[in-house]
Amino acid sequence: MSDKIKKSYKQSKNIYDDVLTQSKWWSRLYIRLFWNGVDDKEIAQKVLEYIPYDFSGKLLDVPVGTAVFTFDKYASLKNADITCLDYSEDMLEQANKKFKKAKIANIATIQGDVGALPFSDRSFDIVLSMNGFHAFPDKNKAYAEISRVLKQNGKFIACFYVQGESKITDLLVKCILAKRGWFTPPFDTVSSLKERLVKMYKVKSFHVKGSMVWFCAVKK
Repeated sequence: MSDKIKKSYKQSKNIYDDVLTQSKWWSRLYIRLFWNGVDDKEIAQKVLEYIPYDFSGKLLDVPVGTAVFTFDKYASLKNADITCLDYSEDMLEQANKKFKKAKIANIATIQGDVGALPFSDRSFDIVLSMNGFHAFPDKNKAYAEISRVLKQNGKFIACFYVQGESKITDLLVKCILAKRGWFTPPFDTVSSLKERLVKMYKVKSFHVKGSMVWFCAVKK
């Protein structure tokens, strides 16, 4: 992955949570103007509902980011074996602080590249990817690696930006977010994503709101 991505997320680490949670007036305005008011907290909640509270298998979270939406859920998964991977050391640092504060002991955090996951084939029961694929520079490798490490009948759960659903969001991504390294083209559209998924998965749930998509798919 590009060092541009590391640099961009290092620069944004102190405002990243504020933007996603809309905890500041300027972050609420940003979401309302450029993301059609889509609530990341609401989408995150729906995504995490795909993971049962009695889950006791192996889960890979890539990229974990700052774990702003996941640390509460992970605190409830007492019997799960959770691995959190991110390319950005700064994001991992923020996530580790939350895990430590929540006293979550069944989590391993690893710095790594989704395009070359350091795990054996069919290692995980669930792979979770929240707000990751619009940042991954080689999306084909990312999809291939996630499929490789996922067990047969394992769940691929994700949410991310898709192109072609909102002109103002697409303009923001093209002119600012992609140039700064937070997002990396090319981007899937809803139709291209569906075509990609059905080749490897049985799509159990698929939703679009604004320029965000979230889904749960089971590996064939």
